[in-house]
Amino acid sequence: MYAVRQWSVRHARGLNTFYRGFEGFLVRVHRLFAFIGYERAERPVAFVEKHVKGLLFDCQMCGQCVLSSTGMSCPMNCPKTLRNGPCGGVRANGHCEVKPEMKCVWVEAYRGSRRIDGGVEAMTQVQFAVDQRQKGRSSWLRVVREKTPGAGQADAPAKGAKP
Repeated sequence: MYAVRQWSVRHARGLNTFYRGFEGFLVRVHRLFAFIGYERAERPVAFVEKHVKGLLFDCQMCGQCVLSSTGMSCPMNCPKTLRNGPCGGVRANGHCEVKPEMKCVWVEAYRGSRRIDGGVEAMTQVQFAVDQRQKGRSSWLRVVREKTPGAGQADAPAKGAKP
């Protein structure tokens, strides 16, 4: 998995371009999700998302994906799960202080972001802490809900409700 994760960072531009097209497709099929019901679609979509993103990015399914902002390097792979940059314990060789055999996720994020137009600037955006209630949920469906006004609001979980 680690080798594939590194491959994904090296090919961040192509993967980001593919994702933008895929995101557009998902937004266009919003009516299908609305017909099925977002909560009903959650399980099968999250299953596919987990396996695809798990293979390519070693995705931890936090439900709040920021891969496009981190050069296709998932910050949840950081042993400290830091979402806003390195911890300050990055070794001189660019490896993690907690797992010395692993390159720092944020060193990789910077490398991948340099390959994406506007990627380095995107890394400077402050990310909110992970909402643990979203763990295991599909970030793909979340994006559709965000980009389609009124999408999935009727069956979206209430604030504070567990998925």
